[in-house]
Amino acid sequence: MEKIAIFGGAFNPVHREHVNLAKAAVKELGLDKIIIMPTAVSPHKSGKLSADFWRRYEMCRLAFSCVPEAEVSNFELTRGGVSYTYLTCNHFAQIYNNAKRYFIIGADMLENFPHWKNPEQILATFNLAACAREDGKGFDDCRRTVERLFSTKVETIHYVGEKVSSTEIRTLAALGENFGAYVNSQVCQYIEQSGLYAIDGVKKVREMLKLERWEHTVRVAVMCAKNAARAGLDEEQAITMAALHDCAKYLPADSEYLKGFTPPANVPAPVLHQYTGAYVAEHTFGVTDKTILNAIACHTTGRENMTDADKLLYLCDMLEEGRNFPGVDGLRKLFKKDLDECLYAALKHQIEYLKTTGAPVDERTEKAYNYIKDKNYE
Repeated sequence: MEKIAIFGGAFNPVHREHVNLAKAAVKELGLDKIIIMPTAVSPHKSGKLSADFWRRYEMCRLAFSCVPEAEVSNFELTRGGVSYTYLTCNHFAQIYNNAKRYFIIGADMLENFPHWKNPEQILATFNLAACAREDGKGFDDCRRTVERLFSTKVETIHYVGEKVSSTEIRTLAALGENFGAYVNSQVCQYIEQSGLYAIDGVKKVREMLKLERWEHTVRVAVMCAKNAARAGLDEEQAITMAALHDCAKYLPADSEYLKGFTPPANVPAPVLHQYTGAYVAEHTFGVTDKTILNAIACHTTGRENMTDADKLLYLCDMLEEGRNFPGVDGLRKLFKKDLDECLYAALKHQIEYLKTTGAPVDERTEKAYNYIKDKNYE
């Protein structure tokens, strides 16, 4: 009996672990054909920097050319509308009615499968085949849950790859950074030549910063992008505010970039760059989004009644993976759990640290801490 599988996703962009999973599926399931299915409009991917369908289709064609059994399909585009899996499965079940059919998903999608639209219809036409997360945590529980809820069997693809984030790839591309380690050379060249995921102007920030500070900026941008939805932001907003948050850190007071800038009163020198940064973001980089400008203007001190965007930038600046100080791991755990709880702990940590060094505590930081403490903890 012929064996076929559908491997669907946004592929925005397709990366090396997508290809490795396809190869593993072909081998373990004994597939004669694996249909690569880029989604036309995903119901779960709003707010992302996105390449259009045909560019994602072309990247898939380039990436999966090394898998002889792979065939890239444009079905979901030609069908139109939102890409619901049950409709795709119904269609291909009719075409391959005599074949053993699998629908391939990752661990994250397996966990959410009970919440998909018409999951019973998917299982009526296709068998699920899933692979575990990079750390393997929770996979067996998710598999058993789906099997119990739907009285089905989920095939396991015994491939555990490295963690590769499409969000990180998009962020690196937006900032003009090298992402070639995550995609094959043809896909990398295609993204660079097509200018996919580019955000106008932000690459220029690199010229204004020392290398170490730019590397910090990139890490902050990746963290902000991955958590953008938690703050009600789209990826472009999150990446832009992160890219620009330190843009004026090394500018002298007489810089042409600061012509017309008037600093607020009583601002300690170490935090002045949050205000000059917002000024340069607006007057040099043309940012008009007040959400972005306000977040940049308080990313060092915080402020009273911070927005979620303010909180996100403040915390990502403090907790990006390159930071190393006593207590950072605990704060990172809180960040994953809740922004407000993390902000409260982070502001408290900052104030206590400054007091131990004898450095002055900016009144804005005190106000930010007292506001969130009074609101949530007293």
